Amino acid sequence: MREFKTILFATDFSDCSTVAFDYAYSLAQKCESKLVLVHVVSEPVDLRGFYVPHVSFDLLEQEIEDGANKMMSEFCQKHFSDGDNYEVLVVPGLAHTEIIKQAELHAADLIVLGTHGRTGLDHVLFGSTAEKVVRKSTIPVMTVSTPDGAS
Repeated sequence: MREFKTILFATDFSDCSTVAFDYAYSLAQKCESKLVLVHVVSEPVDLRGFYVPHVSFDLLEQEIEDGANKMMSEFCQKHFSDGDNYEVLVVPGLAHTEIIKQAELHAADLIVLGTHGRTGLDHVLFGSTAEKVVRKSTIPVMTVSTPDGAS
């Protein structure tokens, strides 16, 4: 069996991600791997050239990052025990690009992420982070879909 020393798990905190986490965590436990959790904060649209009253974009970006860190902390408190081998990353950028970049930086042997299974117009409008990671990553990718279609 292939050795998995480091597994990168990407989350957007959706129900689908939680299902995928169960697979990543189980595999990490069985293989005695380090589990690297990453959440990518999409950068807000910059409207500085337009009149938007009472909005500080620097403050908005900080609030979004603080919120993501808080969600990650709560996620870890809920899903990890003392002694678990894991690392947490909250990074800004394009989700698929940062997932691949962080997997490479941490020498991950596998990337695990959930897929929402969007089709039709939803897929055209929102795209698929999982699909982009699968197509562009040189590291093996495991995608997990939610059996009941939860998003």
